[in-house]
Amino acid sequence: MAEVSIQNVDQKVRIAIIGNPNVGKSTIFNHLTGLRQKIGNYPGVTVDKKIGTMNFKGQTYEIIDLPGTYSLFPNSEDEIIAHRVLNQLSTKVKPDYVLMVIDSTQISRGLFLATQLIDLGVKLTLIMNMADIATKQKISIKTFEIFKELGVPIITTDARGAKGLDPLKEHIYSGNFSSPSEFLRMDEIVPVDLLEKVRTHFGFENNYQAYQMLRFGLVDKAVSAEDKTFIRSLLDEVGFDLERAQIEETRIRYEKIDRLVQKSVKTDIVNRPKSNKWDKVFLHPVFGYLVFAGILLLIFQAIFAWSSVPMDLIDGLFANISGWVAGALPEGPLTSLIAEGLVPGIGGVVIFIPQIALLFAFLAILEDTGYMSRVVFLMDRWMRPFGLHGKSIVPLVSGVACAIPGVMAARNIGNWKEKMITIMVTPLMSCSARLPVYVILIGLTVPDRFVIGFVNLQALALLGLYFLGVIGVLITSFGLKKILKTEEKSFLMVELPSYRTPRWKDVLLTMYNKSKTFVVEAGKVILAISIILWVLASYGPPSRMDAVRSEGELRIAQATEEEIPEIEAEISSQLLENSFIGIMGRTIEPVIKPLGYDWKIGIALITSFAAREVFVSTVATIYSIEGDVEDDLTIREKLEQQTWPDTGEKVYTAATAFSLMVFYAFAMQCMSTLAVVYRETKGWKWPLIQTVYMTALAYISAFAVYQIFS
Repeated sequence: MAEVSIQNVDQKVRIAIIGNPNVGKSTIFNHLTGLRQKIGNYPGVTVDKKIGTMNFKGQTYEIIDLPGTYSLFPNSEDEIIAHRVLNQLSTKVKPDYVLMVIDSTQISRGLFLATQLIDLGVKLTLIMNMADIATKQKISIKTFEIFKELGVPIITTDARGAKGLDPLKEHIYSGNFSSPSEFLRMDEIVPVDLLEKVRTHFGFENNYQAYQMLRFGLVDKAVSAEDKTFIRSLLDEVGFDLERAQIEETRIRYEKIDRLVQKSVKTDIVNRPKSNKWDKVFLHPVFGYLVFAGILLLIFQAIFAWSSVPMDLIDGLFANISGWVAGALPEGPLTSLIAEGLVPGIGGVVIFIPQIALLFAFLAILEDTGYMSRVVFLMDRWMRPFGLHGKSIVPLVSGVACAIPGVMAARNIGNWKEKMITIMVTPLMSCSARLPVYVILIGLTVPDRFVIGFVNLQALALLGLYFLGVIGVLITSFGLKKILKTEEKSFLMVELPSYRTPRWKDVLLTMYNKSKTFVVEAGKVILAISIILWVLASYGPPSRMDAVRSEGELRIAQATEEEIPEIEAEISSQLLENSFIGIMGRTIEPVIKPLGYDWKIGIALITSFAAREVFVSTVATIYSIEGDVEDDLTIREKLEQQTWPDTGEKVYTAATAFSLMVFYAFAMQCMSTLAVVYRETKGWKWPLIQTVYMTALAYISAFAVYQIFS
């Protein structure tokens, strides 16, 4: 690869940062790039790529933050990304330089990946990070000894204390990266003729590149079918055992690394601090779960308390904007679109920002302090039998507040299958948006009285609905575990880092990046669906809509001033009934009637796809309720009066109400969540599957409940 000249200020130099998890890689990335970051996706996988820009002395650098990995043996999507980027056939996307970040307290583990990078032939610099912790633990590192053995430049940093990072920029600017000779001779492990054939076919420069393609090309989706056929034919022809070769490579590599560490690292084990006094509590088989439950309770109490004010302000702001637009612009379709479609659609995106920002701030704090790794270890044994991962607990619990940040939190799960199962079941957790639906229906049908002296029946019913969501998650996860297939191995390898104070700058950057990603990516889909729903609810067959308006104008002309508001509410209800969405409600009535629903409830089911809580305001509009649509007492009174026209029986019986609650407990009635799932899975396949299976689950469960109670 050609050397990059620092005099060519117009050329953008591409630098990849790689390292084990929890070595301070992201802190270095954030320091180099600041807010000049963007998040995209690698083709064919659900793993994000973080790319930032660094400008230094007139030179522009593109910094790529690769997912944390322990080796170049790609068993997970994260490791496949590292393998793909660094062993890229196209020089247009291959990094010019690589920064390998190593934890100074875990030299051996870091050097395993570093020596693989050396053998891969990349231009490399090693960063010995966490120098402050190494000093406290009486670890002395002779970096010159490591340099002599490996031939790679070494920089010592304390990223948390921002020490050594400015010299790192100077080092990057100088272009003083090295591509030394191979650390391990692969021709002693793999037949030479086999390596030569792969090198010739792919145009590789060294044997380790050929070995990597030979070993992992068959599982990389970026490798063409023709190249996979070539690799498979070579393996069948030679009959070489690549699994044994990997074991042999690992053994020899660690033997050489151990000899190097013995010469270059001195440790005073007696004086090293211990963190197990905290782990005795946090990882205790009883107290550990109680502490975690307490922390979660505090976090979600804070999220509800702290986000309510900004969310109310945002809600009020966009309501005022809608009102101002409706009053300031002339009446017409364009004004209606802006005031009732675009502005509420944008507001529906922005209103979730406080919850998302706060949740990810708390998650960043737990991650940065070292506690999150303990939680993953603690919960893994309980989650794995259902096809989930220890890290799944965070998205699932987050889903109780809102499924959106919960789905986004699932990206921290490395295993594809477990990540997808978590994303697919998180919306089954009863979120806060379901609460208005639960409250009004429970108040309508469940007596407000106590049993056993102190247990309120309504509270018990509400708790049952939340418990029903948990049961749905576990059963569905178990089913998906049997259905989804992957060659990716599932295992838990989690480091228990030292306890540390959080880096507040990184916490703020996390809040900013997660919120920005949601607004930019998911917001586009939410806005589009909002406009579609507005069109369906605002327009219908002209003859039917005109007839309603003409009759309404005639009634208003003949009515007294006191009667006009009631007539206008009735006209609004009739227009909705004759709109396209009302016609859809009439159309689906035969399908939903076995659940105990009429066409008016059908409209509410359709419109509440925008957000579950829209059910309340929709039924208020349909039933022409006067006054505040949030007045649940008025709504209950109106609901109690609804009857079937053919039988005269009540529509909202206990059977219908329980059926509706179960339906909303399981159905994917939230376009915001659907948009985020689309964004996280990089396509419409999984959101559509999720919508279909959740709707089917909701329908079957609601049907069973209605039949039982009726």
